[in-house]
Amino acid sequence: MTTSKNIMLLAGDGIGPEIMAEAVRVLNRVGVLYDVDFTLAEGLIGGCAYDADGTPLSDETLAIAAKSDAILLGAVGGPQWAKTAYDKRPEAGLLRLRKDLDLFANLRPAQCFEALADASSLKREFVTGLNILIVRELSSGVYFGEPRGIETLDDGSRVGLNTQRYTTHEIDRITRVAFDMARKRDSRVASAEKANVMESGLMWREDVTAIQAADYPDVALEHVLADNCAMQLVKNPKQYDVILTDNLFGDLLSDVAAMLTGSLGMLPSASLGASGPGVYEPVHGSAPDIAGQGLANPSAMILSLAMALRYSLGMGAAADKVEAAVAAALQAGFRTGDIMADGCTKVSTKGMGDAILDQLGHT
Repeated sequence: MTTSKNIMLLAGDGIGPEIMAEAVRVLNRVGVLYDVDFTLAEGLIGGCAYDADGTPLSDETLAIAAKSDAILLGAVGGPQWAKTAYDKRPEAGLLRLRKDLDLFANLRPAQCFEALADASSLKREFVTGLNILIVRELSSGVYFGEPRGIETLDDGSRVGLNTQRYTTHEIDRITRVAFDMARKRDSRVASAEKANVMESGLMWREDVTAIQAADYPDVALEHVLADNCAMQLVKNPKQYDVILTDNLFGDLLSDVAAMLTGSLGMLPSASLGASGPGVYEPVHGSAPDIAGQGLANPSAMILSLAMALRYSLGMGAAADKVEAAVAAALQAGFRTGDIMADGCTKVSTKGMGDAILDQLGHT
């Protein structure tokens, strides 16, 4: 009996439409292989939505997305919107999507495929077998805290203000996600904050410690200052299994970890809430300098699809198969320009999609 799933596609700006097209091809193949009918709805987000509707995410698009089983998102942003008001910029659409759907848990795996170990910024021995999961709090912290803004003082000078704010509830729920994920891996969590200079970091450390002691004594916990964590990631990254951190530091640390794997073009992510659909998007940006040229690497978008299959659609076996197909295509020597190496075959965005589909099989 055929199963039906509703998928919302938000391709966005820049290279978003190109990489989304390859993910859809893979999704359709998965539907054939596993007898699943994927019903696809398309919407606008980011700069293209602002140009069309005057807002980076319309109420109508958000309503459709909220009723879907999973949301695939390409990328948002570009220099043409750099002078747009903050609440109308492409990124505001993404922030609204996360906030309104209460997507508080951002999962960012940093896995180094064996075929790409030499493409890393570190020596092969430091990254071979690397498999880190960063669990980032996504809907609070300094990106959402109030008060915020730019004010003009009485003397004519200006002050820019952003507020770092966390509640016990917000820390509790992201901490439990990290520890639950760790139990499925190597049962180790490193919690990164700045408890030495920030009260919010001190509270974070105290609350995480209490939760681990009460409910997760089987999971090893260490605390690390966020700046030291960044240094350790480029010194000895394989010391980490799961890294738990807040919104701001998670944004920074996940990009550091991404480059250890060889390319931002290889890194997927999942944004999950307590209920409702998750949002699945590559870590890289919209890359407007290469948009429309067939140069983009679709692997991260396709790996984000694999995360959607695993976490929102209950199709773990299909997720494994997609991830294995990406690894096999790389092992066969197919490369987009960002990960090109001597002796490999350089392919376009569609060419990389073709290579992955060939490995995925037909029946």
